[in-house]
Amino acid sequence: MKPIFNVSAYRFVSLPDAADIRGNLLVATARLPVKGTILLAEEGINLVLAGVPAAVHEVLAVLQADPRLAGLELKESWSETQPFGRMRIRLKREIIRMNQPAIQPAAGRAPAIDAPTLKRWLDRGHDDDGVPVVMLDTRNAFEVDHGAFEACIDWRLGKFSDFPRAVHEHGAELRGKTVVSYCTGGIRCEKAAIHLRNAGLERVFQLDGGILRYFELAGASHYCGTCFGSDGRETLAPDLSPAPH
Repeated sequence: MKPIFNVSAYRFVSLPDAADIRGNLLVATARLPVKGTILLAEEGINLVLAGVPAAVHEVLAVLQADPRLAGLELKESWSETQPFGRMRIRLKREIIRMNQPAIQPAAGRAPAIDAPTLKRWLDRGHDDDGVPVVMLDTRNAFEVDHGAFEACIDWRLGKFSDFPRAVHEHGAELRGKTVVSYCTGGIRCEKAAIHLRNAGLERVFQLDGGILRYFELAGASHYCGTCFGSDGRETLAPDLSPAPH
């Protein structure tokens, strides 16, 4: 087994004491051989960590001692080398920037679809009600260029905060279809799905766990290429191994 344990997770949950949580994490991580990034905001937490398994699990234990962060849904993989250069713990206004204060996932998510159900829909070309399914990529354009779902809608976003404008310009194209928004790990498509519903689209789902969870449960079916990541491995193959450059 490869020596470096990699995990990512996020959760939208009210954290008005995010600064205090950051202080506790700074103390905990200072003595451990773990690197990565933890973003904290009043709307929740977003993290990627890598290190020897015991160190990563110790940081996760500190986090999940808080009932609001217990049972984080982790996406796990292994690598030969440490993909991060340092440990960063930051306070942010949003854990993923959209500049839409009305979008509050902690107050209620848009419906999610799991990977096996999505694969079944894509195999058929329609959902269980016979409505055509379209895949809406909510990632930045350069990420899409590494790999994406077949025939996805790609609005060539420069950054995620461009998404609301793209919906305003192109949202009419989605009417009458079942829209599945997706991203790398689920955090962007969770906000995106809420925004789409607020814009008047009724048949909108988010891909639960994003591309990485889809890879775990459905492999490469209906997906072309690799998935761009945020660490030194850059891109991941459908088996979650680092893809050749």
